Amino acid sequence: MNAPDMTSFVAWRAAQQALVESALSAWVPQDTPAGLGDAMRYAVLDGGKRLRPLLALATCEAVQGHRPAAMRAACALELIHAYSLVHDDMPCMDDDVLRRGKPTVHVKFGQAQALLAGDALQALAFEILVPGDPEMPDALGARLCRLLARAAGADGMAGGQAVDLASVGLALGLAELEAMHRRKTGALLQASVTMGAATGQPSEAAQAALAEFGACLGLAFQVVDDILDVTADSATLGKTAGKDAAADKPTFVSLMGLAPAQQYADTVLCRAHDALDRSGLAEPGTLHALADWVGQRSS
Repeated sequence: MNAPDMTSFVAWRAAQQALVESALSAWVPQDTPAGLGDAMRYAVLDGGKRLRPLLALATCEAVQGHRPAAMRAACALELIHAYSLVHDDMPCMDDDVLRRGKPTVHVKFGQAQALLAGDALQALAFEILVPGDPEMPDALGARLCRLLARAAGADGMAGGQAVDLASVGLALGLAELEAMHRRKTGALLQASVTMGAATGQPSEAAQAALAEFGACLGLAFQVVDDILDVTADSATLGKTAGKDAAADKPTFVSLMGLAPAQQYADTVLCRAHDALDRSGLAEPGTLHALADWVGQRSS
């Protein structure tokens, strides 16, 4: 495993986060009918780890891909993620009032405006992938749109959320829990890697290894999320702690217990690192560091 030193990684992460924030601010409109842009910008800007954009950009670097396309992919991923959070927080789903340390969008703007803001963010994600200018080759834009749509749709994030809502009060086994979260959380994280890879021309073996890396990272992220829901407080998380247990949702902690869930997260992260080592990429260090960041995060 060839990870960069922590100082270099932190500097890289901060620089990329700033570039993503600037691009999002430029692309998410404010001049919209009936103040819709205010709700959209509130949902996206000034918050979040930007993990999905970072994965796309780091993968692009690792495969020496098309950087302008990767930045558009990075922002499209974040817009889909933001829309999903807006909708997930609404009373008809998770009914949460806190997100990224501030009131959720429906609390701030009302349910109708939140629903429309989520819809608009989803549409904008695909719009920025097909800008109709030389910065984004048409074939690449279409490929990125397909990868993102599959990750966000019925066999990905939306399907996983449907299973999650249908599983309240049920005792799922490990395979069922993994299958749910490979869709709900993992699909978009895996797509962050595969979309970044699509901006270059890695070998088929490298593409397969990167896809496995993304899948393992997505699963590890969810296991750590379940652990933090039990061990961290709301101020640290930026969202309501203990929400899953209160809602009687199946989690890796409720299934395994706290210590075994942590061991499982470590095991899955090791599998992610192993897959990355098998990719044959010359410079995978930043991706290794991002995987470690997922495992060590506190929010």
